[in-house]
Amino acid sequence: MRVIVRTFSELCITIGMLIVLFVAYVLFWTGVKADSAMDSQIDQLQDRWAQGSVPAGDGDKGEGGPGEGGPGEAGADSRPGPDSPGTEENPPAPPAYEDGKPFAVMYIPRFGFTWNKPVLEGTGTGTLKKGLGHYDSTAQLGQKGNFSVAGHRRTYGDPFKDFPKLRPGDAVVLTDGSTWFTYRIDNKPYKTLPSDIAVIDPVPRKSGFDGPGRYLTLTTCEPEWGHSHRLIVWAHLDATQPVQEGKPEALRD
Repeated sequence: MRVIVRTFSELCITIGMLIVLFVAYVLFWTGVKADSAMDSQIDQLQDRWAQGSVPAGDGDKGEGGPGEGGPGEAGADSRPGPDSPGTEENPPAPPAYEDGKPFAVMYIPRFGFTWNKPVLEGTGTGTLKKGLGHYDSTAQLGQKGNFSVAGHRRTYGDPFKDFPKLRPGDAVVLTDGSTWFTYRIDNKPYKTLPSDIAVIDPVPRKSGFDGPGRYLTLTTCEPEWGHSHRLIVWAHLDATQPVQEGKPEALRD
């Protein structure tokens, strides 16, 4: 009997140690590897941009949406339509993005002024371990339509850990090495099911947008440590400027 009890106790201790090691791996080591991978992706982009390999931008400033500071807590009436000022001409489309490769860097000041993540083409498991992933069926950055991006809420660097903190009017800034694109969020995070693929439509259902435009959708998992649902925010393109003019206002201290 004592042998059985001792064996069972040792087995429980072993299982407990394995669980602790697994949790440490999920919470710590995947984050270390992901942070290193994301830094590497950004370094690749910066090297490419330094060599002059960047898409051609329109070089024109543009502003859209009501007011100077972006929309507040409002419904569809305050959302920009297809003819918002500064968005009448579509900027030249960049070359097709290469699957699994980085093409832009995203900044979200709400997450802290040190937060920046690479955006890669595709949303496969391997891709999302290295950064944020662009849904390949959606519009390209700054183009008419819905530029849609997914990211992990937890594990692999926790890029969207603070997703629920996003609020209307918050800036989401991206650069492709040639142009800065400033989007403004239009809604608090919206909870839906993974099967609700209409959230990345060119004019997303329930977004409040009432016509074609230049939109951004961000998606992540909900709850924080699960994946039964998704959290969504939508944004509209508020302004663009060439990188030669320095950082956009949203990124200035």
